[in-house]
Amino acid sequence: MAFRTRLASSIVALSLTVLVPGSLPAHTSSLDNAPVTGGFDLSAVYSGSVLIFEVGEISLRTRVEPDRYEAQSMIEASGLVALFTDFEIRSEVEGRLDEGGFIAPDRYAHIERTGDKVREVEVSFDTGVAQSDVTPPFGSWGVPPASEEDRRGTIDPMTAFLGLSNAIALDPDRGCAGSLPVFDGKARYNLNLQSGGFEPVRTRAWRGDALVCQAWYEPISGYDPEDYPSEDELEHPLTIWLAPVQDGAYYLPVRLHTRAGLGGVTIEAVEITINS
Repeated sequence: MAFRTRLASSIVALSLTVLVPGSLPAHTSSLDNAPVTGGFDLSAVYSGSVLIFEVGEISLRTRVEPDRYEAQSMIEASGLVALFTDFEIRSEVEGRLDEGGFIAPDRYAHIERTGDKVREVEVSFDTGVAQSDVTPPFGSWGVPPASEEDRRGTIDPMTAFLGLSNAIALDPDRGCAGSLPVFDGKARYNLNLQSGGFEPVRTRAWRGDALVCQAWYEPISGYDPEDYPSEDELEHPLTIWLAPVQDGAYYLPVRLHTRAGLGGVTIEAVEITINS
């Protein structure tokens, strides 16, 4: 799986930041849903663009209980890009939450389809060391492959961004901070987080002051030489604008941007629905 595919999977996962309660002060929001105190459902749609051209769409469905979470997401080509490529990634995750904000995936899976080529990846975390089941198998597990030690104590790409909100909840003065150890079934990488304060944001789905968080991609192992990210891709962070919703009780991304690649890529929320 190429670097940009992994990054796309991580971008999809960002919507899961809504799952963990935040503790930052509430800011002005255009969403007037009543606060959720028990389980709830979230659905969201995001549109991706390069310059002024639409290139992809991301959809998400999430169910959260007091001690469990599960979610499904899909990213697919759209706009002009859909005329030249047939591509989609479907991902799902289920895991545990506790009162202290601890998050732990039990199972993560994704299906990647490009034209007629399909690959299914499933990762289990129940032993503390992530284990992959891949069909059809990878021709190479990377140079070097992700070792058992590399895979110990890791989380999947979708749960990774639960950790982002977890950092906000546990350390409101610093905002997003820390490093998230991620294993996607083949690649092992860190997402290193840095807070950028609050900025006003306006999208079709939300407007108000959002917390700015920068996520720096750090490859560790499990990469083939042709898939290893370039210096340009590593030089620029993924910038995430996290919006407080439900009277500041939760956070979710409403805009994402990376300068890597020609013209950079911007993803914005176009629809958000939260129901108890």
